[in-house]
Amino acid sequence: MTSKPVWFITGCSTGFGRELARHTLELGYPTVVTARNVAQIEDLAQGHEDNALLLKLDVTSAEDIENAVKAATERFGRIDVLVNNAGIGYFASFEESEEKEVRQMFEINVWGLAKMTRAVLPLLRKQRSGTVVNISSQGGLVANPAVSFYTATKFAVEALSEALSKEVAPLGIKVLIVEPGPFRTDWAGRSANEARHTIEDYRATSGQRAEMIRNISGNQPGDPVRAAKAIVEAVEASEPPLRLLLGKQALQNARAKIADLQKDFDAWEKVTLGADFPDA
Repeated sequence: MTSKPVWFITGCSTGFGRELARHTLELGYPTVVTARNVAQIEDLAQGHEDNALLLKLDVTSAEDIENAVKAATERFGRIDVLVNNAGIGYFASFEESEEKEVRQMFEINVWGLAKMTRAVLPLLRKQRSGTVVNISSQGGLVANPAVSFYTATKFAVEALSEALSKEVAPLGIKVLIVEPGPFRTDWAGRSANEARHTIEDYRATSGQRAEMIRNISGNQPGDPVRAAKAIVEAVEASEPPLRLLLGKQALQNARAKIADLQKDFDAWEKVTLGADFPDA
């Protein structure tokens, strides 16, 4: 047992998961560091052997999830913060997208997140405390060409998280949705597949945007190290937000989305109100 918060993080081989695990371990927090290939995360435990628990975890495997949660509670006694970070991307227009690839992405980004959360919630309910951190994206607020189905997974994460936050708030459990803009992670590199067959008609929209995303990979403005510190700060705040935007571009895009919504709502207000039964 420990008096310090116990963090459980999925997808720690690269990106946000890796930097977040590094940061929580540097803070002296017991941390369950997971990846599909444990060899890729062994270095994170160096110097933190007392607080680091390295586990193999594929979030699409019910057996892996059950074993990991059991091992975490046996080692540390509880879980205080679950970070659902594991995820993949996919570049293609809506019409070009291959169902097999899309379904696999939903299995990881949505169902993997859901299964992990369902496995940990009984512990948090018993404790009457804890935080579920779901790594979404600016794409959970704003959809763009080339990532229609990827953003669909993140819109799903947003909806599940928002509803969950209202269900568990009376139980002392918090939910934090993290919405990063472009960061220097491997998301636009190894972690994202793309359509094998393209359609020329989408070259000027999805094609160009996918190429732009690939070309800036490694040079995005967002710093994963600073992002990790921001996430911990939000989790430990006395009044944490439901949504945490990360990066200037994420904030700009979110504000532009709000303005677009307000414009349509105002322009069509009369038609909207006219859809109700007339007042008696």
